[in-house]
Amino acid sequence: MTRKRVVLAGASGLIGSGLVETLRERGDHVVTLVRSRPDGDLPPDTQVWGPRTGSLDPSVLDGTDAVVVLNGAPIAGKRWDEDRKALLRSSRVEPVGTVARTMEKMANPPPVLVTASAMGIYGDRGDDVLDETEPVGDGFFAELCGAWEGASRPAKAAGVRVVNMRTSLVLSDRGGTLAPMIPLFKLGIGGRIGDGKQWWSWISDDDCIRAFLHVIDNDISGPVNVASPNPVTNSEFTKALGSALHRPTFLPTPRIGLNIRLGSELADAIAYVSHRLKPAVLEASGFTFTHSTIDSALEAVLS
Repeated sequence: MTRKRVVLAGASGLIGSGLVETLRERGDHVVTLVRSRPDGDLPPDTQVWGPRTGSLDPSVLDGTDAVVVLNGAPIAGKRWDEDRKALLRSSRVEPVGTVARTMEKMANPPPVLVTASAMGIYGDRGDDVLDETEPVGDGFFAELCGAWEGASRPAKAAGVRVVNMRTSLVLSDRGGTLAPMIPLFKLGIGGRIGDGKQWWSWISDDDCIRAFLHVIDNDISGPVNVASPNPVTNSEFTKALGSALHRPTFLPTPRIGLNIRLGSELADAIAYVSHRLKPAVLEASGFTFTHSTIDSALEAVLS
């Protein structure tokens, strides 16, 4: 495979750090974008940009085969007051918009723009099976994801192949979904949330990174559900995690506890909402999953 030059923003996050490592391992040249210049000389293969101010030197993108934008403040970092919602939006929409508008102005923009998004774009859909043709749902998180993806339109208008990666729950030993859950389950106090019937779509860390590589390397555009073909209910997820850790899962997590810790709106958006994703685009394009069942994914992560 021909060595690629990839510019990546958001390299410090769970997906970004893994993607940078994997791209470099396969021989690609990765340039990361940072918001401020560190003390001393700028590290190799690093460029400074201003995602909030719309500042990005087009020369940084010259000769680039793909640009990946993964910026965004943590969804579950703090309660969703109005200031937090504004930060969640600006930290996602503005970086994508800055890159897309820069591409739009270039005579020869990079051929591919890959942006992060999330399954929250569908809203709470119960038992509905959700492929990429489903419309944007209701609620703050869905509207946020819609704006996030919409920020890439100037690049698409300029003829760039744009891919919006709608990630599900990423299972990793480096953080993410499992980080706050494992300590509770190890203590034997992990349990289903609510009635446990809500669908939790998920993907292993390894398959998530491979999915990003897949869309960079193949002629895929538009929204892509980054999820295993086998979503599970919260009850099934709970039992699988308890089994993998050899711990009981008898006690349900009281709703009032999550509401106190996260606030009711955030708790509803990340714990009680139901997302039953179908990765139709990945499957149609020949992508194969290393971990297609929750048991195999948890075994790989926890080992």
